[in-house]
Parts: sequence; structure tokens; C-alpha cells
Amino acid sequence: MTSPRICSHHRSRLLAAVGFIAALIFLPTPATGVAQRPVVPQSIQAAHAQWRWPVAVVVSISVPYQQPEHDYGSGHRGIDLWVGDGAVAGAPAGGTIAWVGTVADRPLVTIDHGNGFVTTLEPVVASAEVGSAVEAGEIVGYVSTGGHAATGTLHWGVRQNGSYINPASLFSRIARPILLPCCEE
Repeated sequence: MTSPRICSHHRSRLLAAVGFIAALIFLPTPATGVAQRPVVPQSIQAAHAQWRWPVAVVVSISVPYQQPEHDYGSGHRGIDLWVGDGAVAGAPAGGTIAWVGTVADRPLVTIDHGNGFVTTLEPVVASAEVGSAVEAGEIVGYVSTGGHAATGTLHWGVRQNGSYINPASLFSRIARPILLPCCEE
């Protein structure tokens, strides 16, 4: 098995994000001198705590998400993950298998997660049937070939209320920090 690789650009972004989160968690407040844990609204926790990568081991993102300028513009409405030949694809969150089939030359699995979230995995030959409930991480099929995704990669697209979003953003959503007065007068 190949060890995961992260390019220097992504490594620096990852380290910056980890540093920012650590500062939020461990930064002492002036009033108490005790570290305060940021409060994450329940709606964000509930909506995003359930998400996981659709494969057991993410080696790297081979093609990142690219937001199109408009609904019909060019872009990459998902991310492609290097997974290797014969990898299994799992549900990135609980839901219901909404569609299974082939579009052009690629097999697809679509999962409705509720709350406006829908996932499409391709090229994936389904092992689950339409209408069946799946839990996060449950195997829904096997990575195949076809479509725009290179052999050995899995394309993962996510729509929220009908609009494509970057699937990787489901792992980095945290509450925005709110500055509070530092001193009592």
C-alpha cells in the first residue's frame, strides 16, 4: 500500500487550518486566563458531524473542486480521489439510495441524505438497491472505470439544495469566531 502524499501547497493550507483551530480552542481569554472552547451552533454540528470520506483510505485528491462561474459554465463539480483499483465506495453520510444506473459510459450511485444534501459517486458499480437505507460508511458499490475520472479514481459530487458544493468543505465547517469585549469598565 502506498503511503498518503500531500503536496506542499495543500500541506501548508492544512497546517494553517490546524493552527487556526488550535488557537481558537486553546487561546486563553483575558478575563479568566483559562482556555475556552469555541461554541459551535447545534445546526452546524448536526449537519456536518455525520460526513466522512466515501473511501476507507484517501490517498490524495487528484482533481480538486472547481466552482463554475455560472450554472452552465465549465468547472469540476466535485472532487476526484485516488483510491486504487477495486476499491469499495461507501456512503459519505446516512441516507437513501436514490438512483443507480449508467450515464453515457459511467456507472453512478446517487444518495439522498436529506436536508437538501445529495451525493453522486462515479464510476461506481452499485451493490445497494434504489430505496435502500444506508448508514455513513456502509458500502454502496465498487469503483469501476468510465467517464471523466481517471482509472483508479472516484469522483464525489455533492449538491446542497440543488447547487453543487465542494465536498471537502463538509469537513472544515466551523462556527465563525465572534469577538467579545475584553474588559469590564
